[in-house]
Amino acid sequence: MPAGVRDRMIAGAVRLLARGGPQATTFSTVLAETDAPRGSIYHHFPGGKDELVLAAIAMTEAHALSLLDQQRGVPALEVARSFLAAWRSLLTQGRFSAGCALVAVTVGSDEPELRARAAAAFRVWHERLSAALTDGGLGPADANAAAAMLLAASEGAVVISRAEQDIRPFDLIADQLLGYVAGLAGGTGPAAAR
Repeated sequence: MPAGVRDRMIAGAVRLLARGGPQATTFSTVLAETDAPRGSIYHHFPGGKDELVLAAIAMTEAHALSLLDQQRGVPALEVARSFLAAWRSLLTQGRFSAGCALVAVTVGSDEPELRARAAAAFRVWHERLSAALTDGGLGPADANAAAAMLLAASEGAVVISRAEQDIRPFDLIADQLLGYVAGLAGGTGPAAAR
């Protein structure tokens, strides 16, 4: 089988999780999403659907960390801006059809192993975002708090914007978050964030 089939299937599972959660992420839907041959299911994922979802969580985590690593060394406000811009782009380019695959697994799965892996990915994401904010000039405690706020508030804003099919809830929260980070970085609040 071609070397890229497994990665294509995982990327397809990420997209399906982000759009419809674990219930919408079956082997049949992954095959349809990726045009992978049916025989690739048990060849690449002999452990079944949970193995595929675990791989999708790992791919989601790696993508998020890669984006954060590109921001290392830039000012904290730019780290926050870039982080929020990625979420805004996901919402607008996908016409509000997709959110976070990790959130989808967290709220849509009853499997303890999947939820534990999603929790571990969120922890690493928080740590890496906090490190980028620290490198960008925030003190460690402020960076830790700002990373938690950026993650939690942006995830919630994505959910609300998807539900309302409107970018305004996300933009409202993003402006507040940028003002918060600007204040921590020595600015004067929302006006400094612009």
